[in-house]
Amino acid sequence: MIFSIILLVLLFLSVLVIIGQFVTQALPFNHSLTTGTRDIGPRLEECVLKDNDAHSKIAVVPVEGIITESDLDGQGNSMVDVIKAELDRANDDKNVRAVILKVNSPGGEVMASDEINKAIADFQNKSDKPVICSMSSLAASGGYYVSVPSRWIVANELTITGSIGVILHSWNYRDLMDKVGLAPVTYKSGKFKDMLDGERSTNEIPPEEHAMVQGLIDETFQKFKDVVREGREQAHEQNKQEGKSLASDWEDYADGRVLSGRQALGLGFVDELGDFDKAVARAKTIAHIHNANLIEYRERYDISEFLHLFGQSGSAHDVKLDLGVDMPKLQAGQLYFLYLPMSQ
Repeated sequence: MIFSIILLVLLFLSVLVIIGQFVTQALPFNHSLTTGTRDIGPRLEECVLKDNDAHSKIAVVPVEGIITESDLDGQGNSMVDVIKAELDRANDDKNVRAVILKVNSPGGEVMASDEINKAIADFQNKSDKPVICSMSSLAASGGYYVSVPSRWIVANELTITGSIGVILHSWNYRDLMDKVGLAPVTYKSGKFKDMLDGERSTNEIPPEEHAMVQGLIDETFQKFKDVVREGREQAHEQNKQEGKSLASDWEDYADGRVLSGRQALGLGFVDELGDFDKAVARAKTIAHIHNANLIEYRERYDISEFLHLFGQSGSAHDVKLDLGVDMPKLQAGQLYFLYLPMSQ
């Protein structure tokens, strides 16, 4: 009887969802029920974080965890997609006067970090609304890469930031294969087609390959430094004497080392020391507003997506053991702007 009741309830809910979707699509004002100007991608709804009974708004856009282009919400939307959608909503809403980028990330994939960096820069140029970065406990490597186009950067004095550099990770397991009697057989069209293949012994790797891989890393590293230089110089030009300019020897500290917020301030990597409230106050000052409501755009899920879970494969419902440490799964051959304290 209990099982039958559950089935009837689920059937009733699914019917309500179908009717609701049909009515929503049929209504002439359907556009106001969707997510602004975006017809595809993340579906966002505005949530009030702090109601100050104000007309103006400050949108908070979080960047948390590993920066990646992988599916973030189970609906095919990545972190990049979600952040771009949030910036689009902030651009469309004339009451949003500024954006606070709330960063707590060790970095991540090079391409994903660069996409977010460009999205923030484009948003400021297109909307003329300032982005103020508020660094939490960690804003290193790619976490700093996405922060640097901001008009103003606020870091706590204990924030871990910096780690300006590039890492490419691979494994060489040929010795292990030799011990168990496994011999690789590879057919390739060119000398370097098996670059970064872990099945080769180290003496089989030509020196030209080392040079090419290092050249790729050096090129990406130069891009990182260019982004830092351009972002900080542009911000200093806009902030005049109120912000911090890069120290003359800042590149000496762009060697992968991490910095505290106070050290970063001394080198001009950030503009001010403080917490999230200090970032809010700075956003009001730059946007020339006395008060504002703090809002955040969050992904909206409906009952149909909940019921969709029952149709997913069993692998989607695997039980994971939480050990308190969320270590990234680095893909061989993938370039990362990433701070890896536990691998050192």
